[in-house]
Order: sequence, then C-alpha cells, then structure tokens
Amino acid sequence: MTTTTEQLSKGKVTTIECGDLNVRVYSTNDAINDQVILLDRAGKGVVIELPCFRDSIEEMTAYIKGKDISIEGKLVSYHAAGSSFLPDVKSYMTDSSVAYNTDGEGAQLIKGFTGAFGSGFDSGTVNSGERIGAGTIGIGGIELEIIPNGDAFEVYIPAAKAVYVHMIGHDCHSIVGSPAHADSIIRNLRGYLDRGTQIFLSSHYGPETREDVEAKIAYLQELKDIAAGSEDREDFKARVNAMFPGYSGSNYLDMTAGFLFRD
Repeated sequence: MTTTTEQLSKGKVTTIECGDLNVRVYSTNDAINDQVILLDRAGKGVVIELPCFRDSIEEMTAYIKGKDISIEGKLVSYHAAGSSFLPDVKSYMTDSSVAYNTDGEGAQLIKGFTGAFGSGFDSGTVNSGERIGAGTIGIGGIELEIIPNGDAFEVYIPAAKAVYVHMIGHDCHSIVGSPAHADSIIRNLRGYLDRGTQIFLSSHYGPETREDVEAKIAYLQELKDIAAGSEDREDFKARVNAMFPGYSGSNYLDMTAGFLFRD
C-alpha cells in the first residue's frame, strides 16, 4: 500500500492505494473536523458519509471533478447533514441510520449544529434513498459489506482490508456510557482485528492502523479500571488525564465522566 497526502485550500486528502482501489480520506478541517471517505476504482466511486459545511461541500465536489471520478452512490450512516452534496447521486442507508438521523442522536446533533454555525452549515438531511440491510452490496464495481448496529451502520471494504466505523482516535478520548459500553466497543474493534483488518477509517480521525486500534483498546480497558477506583467524576477525569496526557477530545471525557458518575 502506498499513502500520499494532497493539501487543498481548506482541507486535505489522504490517499491509500490498495491495488486498483483507492481509499481517499478527505479531512475537512471544518468546525467539527469531519472525515469523508471516498472509494474509487477505474473512474467510478462511492462516498461514505457526507461533508456538512458548505465550503467543504464545494471543495470536495471540485476535488472529485478534478479527479474525473463518477460517484455512483453515497452511503449515509452517522452523518446525514449536507443534502446539497452531490444531490443527484443515489443515497443508501439502513433502517437504523434513518432512525438515528430522523429522531435519534444524529437529529439532535444536526439541530445543535444548525443553531451554532448558521447558514455555513448545510442542515438539509439525507434520509431518503435505497434502504439496505446487513450483507454485501456492490456500488460502482466496489464490493462493500454493510454491518448495521444499534445506532447506524459500519462498512467493511474487503479489497482494502479496511473498515469504516464512526469513531476511534488512538490518542483521543472516547464517549463511554458504561463499563459494558466500553466492553462492547472493545469486542467490536477486536473482531475487526481478528478478521485481519489493516486500515481503520472513521468520521472524526484520519486513517489508523492495527497498532492504533490496539492503543484504543488499551485505553478503554484502562478507563474502566480508573472508573472503578475513582471517588467521583472530577477524581476520574484527573486520573484519566494523568494517565493519558495530551489526549484530545476533552469534551468527550466530560461526557464519559457524566455517564459513569451520575451524582
């Protein structure tokens, strides 16, 4: 695999060449620093998740046009805002992702971002298109395995030995609702490692490696131990910060502390 990075006016694109398949990760560098995944082979491609700020939509649209890639589908999972992005391209979603973005946490996030960022944020929600379920589908000559979960869905990309999940971040705090939730995340990540996955893609961090995921698993295990020995949420946060100095996502740690210590 060969990896290159191209700096754009606002964001950047990291391209991982996996044989005849390109895995491109557009880092928007916007207010919420989303990542948008573009897979392409022989001039045809599919996008996983949408850019939601209008300048990012404009930049990614221009990038795709410049590379002469015909986008054959958009997989809309956790990030459904951004309906002005490639509006004529067919969208694919699961029942779980529609629920997440219509009445669930995704819808609440879109509402909050609309209030916070105003007209620069494209609050138009993509919730219509082809409903898909668990299993393998082909879009633009690219085989994809759809893996629904309790929130939305994940995507396995066999040709690249890659997987898209919503959030990882080996040096970023995570939102953990309970020790059982931490165990669930660990099981999911461990399952992909056991499957031989080499590339881990997510919406809020650049491409990561197996070693990065092992680091995330170790973090989650340590988080449970720290919680078990902490007196309250402030004690918990202080211990976590001492163990993992320099981690980003302090707001995620605040949320975790609130979930684990409801005093």
